Amino acid sequence: MCGRYALHSNPDVIALQFHLTAVPAFAPRYNIAPAAQVLVVRPDGAALLKWGWRGKAHNLRAETAPTRRRCLLPASGFYEWRRVGAGKQPYYVRPAREALFGFAGIWDGETCAILTLEANQVLAVIHHRMPAIIATQDYARWLGGEDGLLAPAPDAAVAAHPVGPQINSGAAESAQLIEPLPSGVLPQGASRSLFGD
Repeated sequence: MCGRYALHSNPDVIALQFHLTAVPAFAPRYNIAPAAQVLVVRPDGAALLKWGWRGKAHNLRAETAPTRRRCLLPASGFYEWRRVGAGKQPYYVRPAREALFGFAGIWDGETCAILTLEANQVLAVIHHRMPAIIATQDYARWLGGEDGLLAPAPDAAVAAHPVGPQINSGAAESAQLIEPLPSGVLPQGASRSLFGD
């Protein structure tokens, strides 16, 4: 799943990683929710689209989704919730190697969706599904229509840490949302760092 994500990188960093000549103006965001205008990369360049394919689904299962109109969604990281006792502990999942993730997506008109698949071994501790992440060297192949690129990201490509409950509010928006939660305030049974540094 991917119900919230962040994109707060410098536009020059985005342009470099995604081989773009221009990046539309966008505001850095730490709490992007469905129905927001989001940055996508299509074969003809970058654009801003509404996150919610055809006004319905913000996530689509990669196993069954149509992939005729492909895109990538740059992301600094995303949030996922791990069930802990009677509650849920949010985690911020970030790239361990690259500056950004490139989520596999599809678009139609002015809308888009993120494709999801079974989680890799380390993220499965948090949730059983995750965004489909395209490797940097495969961006052109994905956008060009090549098949066989949708697979769980390598375990070593992601890192995660627990964050505070502020992310549960769709109105929250600040860099504090991605700051690691001190171990002393974690719910019993939650890990401070499942993997990564």
